[in-house]
Amino acid sequence: MRNTARWAATLGLTATAICGPLTGSAMAAHDATPASLYAPSALVLTMAYGDSATVTTPMRAVTLSCAPTSSGTHPDAASACAELRGVGGDFEALGARDGVLCTKQYDPVFVTVDGVWQGKRVSYERTFANECVKSSYGTSLFAF
Repeated sequence: MRNTARWAATLGLTATAICGPLTGSAMAAHDATPASLYAPSALVLTMAYGDSATVTTPMRAVTLSCAPTSSGTHPDAASACAELRGVGGDFEALGARDGVLCTKQYDPVFVTVDGVWQGKRVSYERTFANECVKSSYGTSLFAF
């Protein structure tokens, strides 16, 4: 019985000595792998009344995350993400919808977008003539 206990202890210590270093390197290799297969796409959109960020205070702000699924506080995150994917994340490519009629009243609305789109830092600012013009650009991205 004594030999069996000694044999088991020796076997356990040998296994620990051999496999112990492998466990540490396996854990270190695991930490080096990315947490996700998707590049991050997370944005903060703000809207204010006025001409520029220096003279306005944001009235509304929403978050939008598009990878791996659409989420955030944006009222229509799925459509907004689809719209951005459709233009490759180029905010300048978002155009006004056809058939939208807006008054020529100048009541400026200032919109900012800051964050990361598909792993790249983005920052966008635009002043729209009024709320109607802002809503006419794209279908859902600026509708918050």
